[in-house]
Amino acid sequence: MNNTLKIILFSLFFLLLIVLGIFGLSKLKVDDFHKAGIVFVVDSSASNLSNLPAQKMLIRQLCSMLDPEDHIKILRVSEDSYIIYEGSPQSSSDVRNAMEKFTQYDDKEYGTAYGLALKKAFNHVINLSKEGYVPAVVVIGDLENEGDVNKQINWETLPEDVANIKNQTDDFAMMFLYAPPAKLDLVKEKLSPVLGENKLIIGNEVTTNKSMRRFLNAIGR
Repeated sequence: MNNTLKIILFSLFFLLLIVLGIFGLSKLKVDDFHKAGIVFVVDSSASNLSNLPAQKMLIRQLCSMLDPEDHIKILRVSEDSYIIYEGSPQSSSDVRNAMEKFTQYDDKEYGTAYGLALKKAFNHVINLSKEGYVPAVVVIGDLENEGDVNKQINWETLPEDVANIKNQTDDFAMMFLYAPPAKLDLVKEKLSPVLGENKLIIGNEVTTNKSMRRFLNAIGR
């Protein structure tokens, strides 16, 4: 009788452990994976030419840290701005080849159409957000305003433009890298009130690794 009772008690205890285990697992909050949609703006103008090789390497490094389900677009910016790559960040050879081929210096071009590039980037971000991506824009270059005034950044209206994007998308983040400290300070002054400290990341050529880690955290990685 004692042995039978022990077996019954052990069976009940084992069953209780199973039930508690199943119940506990059902209550665990699994971290949701949210795919990211990132638009890179890379400066291939004359003023940024000396930094471009390191910047292209940085883009490839950041892409290697992203997930195959993420989606990226790379916009070249010089006198004009247009897409040179879109697709998975893990297609490393395609990313590398596109940047090598389409960021070559063209002495017929003058100016840096950052304003036009950001306008296009913001439109892409809205579309990516509608498709379920966590949206972000990464601007890599010296932020010099040169050439056609209509294509340059308007620093007075940029905060309103970013606020408009933030109102339409969830968890929008921006990162600016490789600009001179004075330009990065201007970015901070204009966009921190809109994006906050966690969603606006800046970094000069010395602090890029730290900035990339902060950026990954900003997009939920």
